[in-house]
Amino acid sequence: MEQSIQQLLLNNKEWSESKIKSDPEYFKHLARIQTPFSLWIGCSDSRVHPDSITGTEPGEMFIHRNIANLVINTDVNLLSVLDYAVNYLKVKHVIVCGHYGCGGIKAAMTNNDHKYVLNMWLRNIKDIHRLHRKEIDAIPDEEKRADRLVELNVQEQVMNLAKTSIIQRAWKYDNSPDLHGWVYGLKDGLIKSVFHMDPNTHIDPIYEFEGL
Repeated sequence: MEQSIQQLLLNNKEWSESKIKSDPEYFKHLARIQTPFSLWIGCSDSRVHPDSITGTEPGEMFIHRNIANLVINTDVNLLSVLDYAVNYLKVKHVIVCGHYGCGGIKAAMTNNDHKYVLNMWLRNIKDIHRLHRKEIDAIPDEEKRADRLVELNVQEQVMNLAKTSIIQRAWKYDNSPDLHGWVYGLKDGLIKSVFHMDPNTHIDPIYEFEGL
């Protein structure tokens, strides 16, 4: 059911009152400290709420979301979030979480013209499709092909994290964070771990920085 903007404000008031009723110090405590243990890089899809599906509370995860949970080396928005989370908040885990049934993934698998900005964004997913074309095209079922690209996209985005000097420097001096690739299932509400990189992982030497 569609809710009006006014209803959203009323819902917020009720939520605030319920939190204060159960814990009068709740917001005072929340305002004083932010100590998230992880950074969540997820999809903007309205059906995937990081706190709801992981059972976490405000302050426990630092969150960044975009279409199809991409980690792009020219995205200053994402990189500033990553830098702050890793170097100032000292998160121990960075999670890239995609989801099956992702509209961005499905759109990238077509030849449709989605106009300039979306075409530019989806091109990053098309590149992943091209890299793994043999595996993906060998899957006869269309939905399963898209699901596999969702998993491969998450894997490549985790690799993109490892290619940044932000992560490599943190690995060298702090021995953290661990990098995780997850996929959330809209049909069952379960998260599947599909990829992991710990701080001792080596990547293609061409991406490894010297003199950090």
